[in-house]
Amino acid sequence: MTEERTKNPAAERDQRYIAQINLILKSFGKEVEVFPAKWQEVGADYLYHAGYVLVRDEDVERVIRLFEGGTTGEGGIGGVTRLKLPPTVPPGAPEDRSPTQRFLKYADLRLGRGVVTPEHLFYVVPSVSPCPATEPEEVAPKTLPSPFIDDKTTTGKGVKVVVLDVGWSDAPAADWLNGVTGEPEDAFDPAGLIKPYAGHGTFIAGVLRSMARETEVVVQSYFTTAGAIWEFDLAAALDEVLDLAPDIISLSAGTRTRFDLPPLGLDVFIESRLNRVNGLVLVAAAGNESTRDYFWPAAFPETVGVGALAESGTDRAWFSNFGGWVDVYAPGENIINAFLTGEYHCTEPPHTGEVRKFYEMARWSGTSFSTPLVAGLIAGRMSRTGENALQAADALLAFALGQAVPGVGPVLNPGDAHNSTP
Repeated sequence: MTEERTKNPAAERDQRYIAQINLILKSFGKEVEVFPAKWQEVGADYLYHAGYVLVRDEDVERVIRLFEGGTTGEGGIGGVTRLKLPPTVPPGAPEDRSPTQRFLKYADLRLGRGVVTPEHLFYVVPSVSPCPATEPEEVAPKTLPSPFIDDKTTTGKGVKVVVLDVGWSDAPAADWLNGVTGEPEDAFDPAGLIKPYAGHGTFIAGVLRSMARETEVVVQSYFTTAGAIWEFDLAAALDEVLDLAPDIISLSAGTRTRFDLPPLGLDVFIESRLNRVNGLVLVAAAGNESTRDYFWPAAFPETVGVGALAESGTDRAWFSNFGGWVDVYAPGENIINAFLTGEYHCTEPPHTGEVRKFYEMARWSGTSFSTPLVAGLIAGRMSRTGENALQAADALLAFALGQAVPGVGPVLNPGDAHNSTP
């Protein structure tokens, strides 16, 4: 498998994201559209909610006047509104095959870019910027987790991390997961097979606990439809998570956006919620397209955006996004940790149809797994130094810069929760 990727990783990515987007389209139906329309030929930029846009609350009235109608939705968070577009496109709106894109172009012309934005679809796993980068791979029964740190001074004791993901499965008999809690996921299909990317939240909890054994970890189930959630609903989910009073939020999910602008729903959450909680840190995956294009929310300066190191530890992983907006790189290739027990049928080229049998453990790759590794290092350092999460994250990022790899960037490795302190 590694040899195939080395020969033509770009071709494999093209095959994979077509399969992944088709999974999204099958699950969401006509609710979701892909930009550009000819995405199978030229590549997909982002997925969005057909017939809906997002606007800041203060802009709602003038946007409704401009569009000659529209209906405001319920829920979300204060500061941003989901607007259902009227059925008729205003006269003079630019041509486009998608009515939603016509509305967006019209708003750009009349109000300027960014006042009205699409409601993007964020993905824990499949589609345009898949995370993880591979489907889970088999390992022998009773294989030990790797990497794994058992340092009595960096246990994460007293630290709480909330993981937003597909949910939690308590099936693995892994002692390093003892005490992890969360909302159960629907992991098996009617035929009893492991669903595509099920076990993702459990694997992430295992990686985090492998860095800091006593961290309180709560895995929440929000990405329940094909591993995806609408932007407006994700902002509400993040706001809801604050009620759990976490020190760290770990989010192995994201998207690219229209014009690479910050996603409006999360922008409002960060400026009006996250930044008002002292010491709280959001750690987010940088995505797996091997591009320097911004991937949100990892690209926000207020988050810790995590890219993936190759298994060698001296190179960037072949799939990892990169650029100055990525704060740090950590191991993310061929990670081994807790998974489900059962049979899994691969859905992505070049392994479509291949049958894999799992026994509580798996090997997996992606910035999805670099992210909880860094979250675990932050938790470990907190328990060693008494710092809050923001202070510990800043100290670790400074340490990472001191051991930066040329051509890659700042790097953190297992054990650096200890190594970064006197």
